[in-house]
Amino acid sequence: MAESVSIKIRLHREGEVALGPGKADLLQAIDTHGSISAAGRSMGMSYKRAWDLVNTMNNSFNEPLVHTTKGGQHGGGTKLTTLGREVLTAYRAVEKKAHASIDDELDKIASLLQS
Repeated sequence: MAESVSIKIRLHREGEVALGPGKADLLQAIDTHGSISAAGRSMGMSYKRAWDLVNTMNNSFNEPLVHTTKGGQHGGGTKLTTLGREVLTAYRAVEKKAHASIDDELDKIASLLQS
């Protein structure tokens, strides 16, 4: 697929984006780093922004996608719930299928763009 053309898949719920590419990337970063603040830093966003996105996702699904543990003697942490992993895996599969199904058409459109 041409680099100059892309699609974004977003799932909306009650006027908010419940899940989209940025939120999926944040879930992946949380899974990698085990922390909302570290995940946000890795993506160049503030802790507040990352937390707001997590809050939106957690409130959009039947169960939370992210579980946080407060700090203390052993420190806090953040992890994806079972549902969070399922949603992230399914979203990535949808992205892959969508891109594969429209590659030829996107290449055609991209070839018609001005350089």
